[in-house]
Amino acid sequence: MVVCGLACWRCRWLLPLLLGLAIIMGIIALAGRGWLESESEPYVHQASLWDSCTRSDGDLNWSCESLMDYGWGRAAAATYLVGFVILVICFALAVIAFSIEILRFNFVRGIGGLLFVVAAFQIIGLVIYPVKFTEEIPLMGDNMFSWAYGFGWASTVVVIGCAFFFCCLPNWEDEVLGNIKPTYYYSSPERAPYLN
Repeated sequence: MVVCGLACWRCRWLLPLLLGLAIIMGIIALAGRGWLESESEPYVHQASLWDSCTRSDGDLNWSCESLMDYGWGRAAAATYLVGFVILVICFALAVIAFSIEILRFNFVRGIGGLLFVVAAFQIIGLVIYPVKFTEEIPLMGDNMFSWAYGFGWASTVVVIGCAFFFCCLPNWEDEVLGNIKPTYYYSSPERAPYLN
């Protein structure tokens, strides 16, 4: 029977796998056009991290304006993108760290620290965007921050969780490396009547 606890050596690929999932969600957030959308028909407004598009009620063509013309647009895109690049670097470092037989736990803790930096950059970008967007871009109808913006937050939440695990993993060094012998509990047959 194979037992795989939270911090066992056989399960070492769970953390890099979660970082890979955060990267996929970050790519969706960076490429998605659903940061802000019209909430109901007529759908006249949609925006991504990079631009804001509107159209009139009967028109099928979108008229887009780049958010890179605004200082806050460049700041939001830059902070989220810098966080994403550091996340990709952390993923590569995690794969390297967990591939070698002798795991360097200080190295793992350093990855955790970098992941907190990633989370800080992403949170800054995710906060700047809605605050400044609603202040400076005229909104038409009812709008909502939509699925691509949600993927940005989901990526950030996964990064924060992984950062805590990477920072705390060295506390379970013996369990991860298998240096602890299992403890067996049994009772002898002559003591069995006294257990009632």
